Amino acid sequence: MNNGPTPHLEGQRGDYAPITLVPGDPKRARFIAENYLDDVRQVNSVRGADGFTGEFNGVQISVQSVGMGIPSAAIYYTELIRFYGVQTLIRVGSCGGLSESVGLGDIICATGAGTDSAAITTLNNGLTLPAVPNWDLFASAMRFAEEKDIELVAGPVFTSDLFYGPSTNIFDELGTRGILGVEMEVAGLFTIAALEGVKALALVTVSDDIVRNEVMSSADRENTFDEMITIALGVASNQAE
Repeated sequence: MNNGPTPHLEGQRGDYAPITLVPGDPKRARFIAENYLDDVRQVNSVRGADGFTGEFNGVQISVQSVGMGIPSAAIYYTELIRFYGVQTLIRVGSCGGLSESVGLGDIICATGAGTDSAAITTLNNGLTLPAVPNWDLFASAMRFAEEKDIELVAGPVFTSDLFYGPSTNIFDELGTRGILGVEMEVAGLFTIAALEGVKALALVTVSDDIVRNEVMSSADRENTFDEMITIALGVASNQAE
């Protein structure tokens, strides 16, 4: 196994905890580090992709921003695993709601991810393979949410390569097929975790309700999502026991 630093991460081997949260937004990474972790130190600032390591309930946990979309996120997922020995990756992010069964602010625990990404086709050598989370992490998230009386919706999401696509008609079709939300990273996370032999989980909060045409403010996207982060950290703590 290689050691850091890499062209994208400036930390040394050991700077990242085995369990790492991977939001896309660097401001969300900093928010999590400053508001939830103790004894925090910054371990990356290359290209503005902030990364931090600290403690939560005595457990070492890192949080590293990975950017938007599979091509960006895949770089960080791969380097965290191969160069820093990360064994568990937990995505905390946002999505657009596609189903009447979810609304603004609802939290989705992804049971799997469909995608239109050519990157996933390449990673899978042209095969159509399921992109799914680690079952133990998924079950832990559902149990933790129930214990804390947090509503957590389980279901599939769709990972798109494009934020502005040629047509929005696909959203209606995805919704009728039971897809709960659309986002840009989960299929990449699950696929790379499977290829590298590590564990992955994805939690996403509905920030844009496409069905009802409702939108969360940019400030709320950066600074809220408390319950989602609480679940992610609870799963991370249980994983470390």
